[in-house]
Amino acid sequence: MAEKTKKRAKKPARPRIFVTQPVSGHALKRLRAVARVTVFPDSSRIIPKRTLIAQVRNADILFCLLHDKIDRDVVAANPELRLIAAQSITPSNIDVAAATQRRIPVTVTAPITAEATADLTFGLMIAAARRILEGDRLARAGKFPGSQSAFLMGSYVWGKTLGLIGGGGLIGKAVARRAHGFSMRVLYWMPRRKPEHEEREAGLTFVPLDQLLRESDFVSLHSPLNAETRHQIGARELRLMKTSAFLINTARGAIVDEAALVRALRRKEIAGAGLDVFEHEPKVDKALRQMPNLVLTPHLGSATPEVREAMAAIVVDNILAFLGGHKLPNCVNPQVFAL
Repeated sequence: MAEKTKKRAKKPARPRIFVTQPVSGHALKRLRAVARVTVFPDSSRIIPKRTLIAQVRNADILFCLLHDKIDRDVVAANPELRLIAAQSITPSNIDVAAATQRRIPVTVTAPITAEATADLTFGLMIAAARRILEGDRLARAGKFPGSQSAFLMGSYVWGKTLGLIGGGGLIGKAVARRAHGFSMRVLYWMPRRKPEHEEREAGLTFVPLDQLLRESDFVSLHSPLNAETRHQIGARELRLMKTSAFLINTARGAIVDEAALVRALRRKEIAGAGLDVFEHEPKVDKALRQMPNLVLTPHLGSATPEVREAMAAIVVDNILAFLGGHKLPNCVNPQVFAL
């Protein structure tokens, strides 16, 4: 009698990856070639925490975005979670300590958002100075005060002084390049001054912070958020600014004391502001939303197809390196491999 055919060995289960919002189609295609991929389908809202935890319980790898709060509860939801791969430059919304304690590596992306964020920074400057949103609302309401009316008088951008706080980095320098196209004088301040040759190449003039605030027509924020920079711009700093000046923030929301900003706008201590980031994201304070001299965008700094495609590709590279047993190129807690 012929020997019974041996049972075929089971194929190893494909890893399960959960993605917290739709990302690049090409990135998802690469992931689906090696794993089972589930995507939260609604790109119009941040995934609710309860849903996130439920999905993490069934995932080996979490592909999250900058706005997702990956706190201790999320990290602890699945003892078998193997990797947290973030589509963000810094892990600012991830409890890295909790992940490290559970020996879960956390990866981020390279700093590739500078040009897109600089575009938005300049867009907010122009929109706030020239009262573009107010004009848009007026025109949609069928009102037209006249092409030479003083009703929506704005401010020049051309030839003005721009002050960059924390502005010696990639984004600050990208904003400076655009400012030179508008014949602007560009000042900057940061705790550690850049070498003279860098200042010369970027067209930056270093001045003390208080001088920058007093002399600038536009103050643009580019500091990282940490204990020293939280509420870096508060009531005192806003009072130092010109009454004709504008504050622009595309860095991190908590760099600005929003309550102090609301008071300054109401009292016309400054002319206006443009914010892409908020102190209590995703919540935007009601008082801010009611300010007519304020332009708001919901954290759109990296929101271009080119940048998001490149960021998603890096996340996939990180995941594939992990699955292949290779060194993780963008790991923020490499010590987990030694635990």
